[in-house]
Amino acid sequence: LLHRPSREALQNTLVDTEYLISERVGLIDAELIAAAPHLKLILRLGSLTHDIDLDAARSAGVIVCRWPDAGAIRVAEHTIMFMLALAKQLNEAQSVARAARSDGREVRRTDENTFAYNWSGRQGIGQLYERVIGILGFGEIGAELAQRLESWGCTLLYHKRRQLPAAFEIDFSLTYADRNTLITQADYLVNLLPYTAETALNLGAETFAQMKPGAFLVSCGSGGIVDETALANALRAGHLGGAALDTYAWEPLQADNPLVVLANAGHNLILTPHIAAGSYTAQSSAEERRAIYTNILRHLRGEPLVYRLA
Repeated sequence: LLHRPSREALQNTLVDTEYLISERVGLIDAELIAAAPHLKLILRLGSLTHDIDLDAARSAGVIVCRWPDAGAIRVAEHTIMFMLALAKQLNEAQSVARAARSDGREVRRTDENTFAYNWSGRQGIGQLYERVIGILGFGEIGAELAQRLESWGCTLLYHKRRQLPAAFEIDFSLTYADRNTLITQADYLVNLLPYTAETALNLGAETFAQMKPGAFLVSCGSGGIVDETALANALRAGHLGGAALDTYAWEPLQADNPLVVLANAGHNLILTPHIAAGSYTAQSSAEERRAIYTNILRHLRGEPLVYRLA
């Protein structure tokens, strides 16, 4: 097991390696593959495989497969749930229905032609279809999100420190944008950034002022990146259409957090208690770890492989 190995250390290890399980730790190119004369299979954890030389692997007779990152998939699903809930004003709509509030129209029994459409009189209910999605920080979660949003007809912009290869952008229907362009054009600004000294409070008052009037912020990246007080101010002022967050600067949330106060006041603000990656138990974690070895076991048994790339 090597954690962020140097290229030399990896080459030395590959001399006797038959099965290589890899996260995104650098380019697996023709030179590395040639340094592994006994290599039979490369297994990449996740969907980002652009840094593996598939042609070199084929030439060397090395099989390449990927294995889905279950946690990243769940966070991507949570992100889409947030986006839909904001577009449909789900929090407020549920509150109206549960409280049996209406705009005062007569109550009648419904049938094919008789009903009380939008009896709450809500305005601004929208859609996710064909919206511009700006993804800040593009790793495994971003890849899973992009694959799912493509079918919604969304325009997908992304920004990260190093632009992805053109072939990958085409495969995932992505367009690279500088940070300012992404922020100003996005209908949904999606934060998937990791926490670092550079990203701390990266999304604050200046960012929110740059966003389109009525745009949404969705944050499933690390906590501590969104300036929560500035976000509360932008929502209270009505500049943003809403926001949804799963992670925070201080966890668990406290009652005096400005976002908690605002959410309880009925704004289009959705807060979840850091659950986007799902519920983990010792059993489920063990099952997911065992599943990673599925293709290696299949290969040893001479069975067909899944998620094969080369």
